[in-house]
Amino acid sequence: MTPRLNLIGLVVADMSRSLSFYRQLGLEIPTEADGEPHVEVTLPGGLRLAWDTTETIKSFDPSWTAPTGTPRASLAFLCDSPAEVDATYDKLTGAGHTGHLKPWDAFWGQRYATLLDPDGNGVDLFAPLG
Repeated sequence: MTPRLNLIGLVVADMSRSLSFYRQLGLEIPTEADGEPHVEVTLPGGLRLAWDTTETIKSFDPSWTAPTGTPRASLAFLCDSPAEVDATYDKLTGAGHTGHLKPWDAFWGQRYATLLDPDGNGVDLFAPLG
């Protein structure tokens, strides 16, 4: 059997803050998960997205250190329209999250923007232009 991508994992310093960010992007994550050391959700299509605290990772990999550079990883969220890219970017930066690239019309035919989640991972917002 060929290996299949099944889970994307992110390491987080503050579980509650990270989950709050992803809830604002529309992911359904129970609020009682905020205090857990490991959280995962199954996305449409079956792919899972998981968050682990740095303490959880260090519990089985004591030599683990946070990677450097920004962004360290990137997730991309499809929006319904170019206007939704702008509105979502404004909503999240207005809530105090870090914008990396303000919305712009990319040469490849998409409205595009990049935010950083609370742990420095890139979060792209995109929608087809016209």
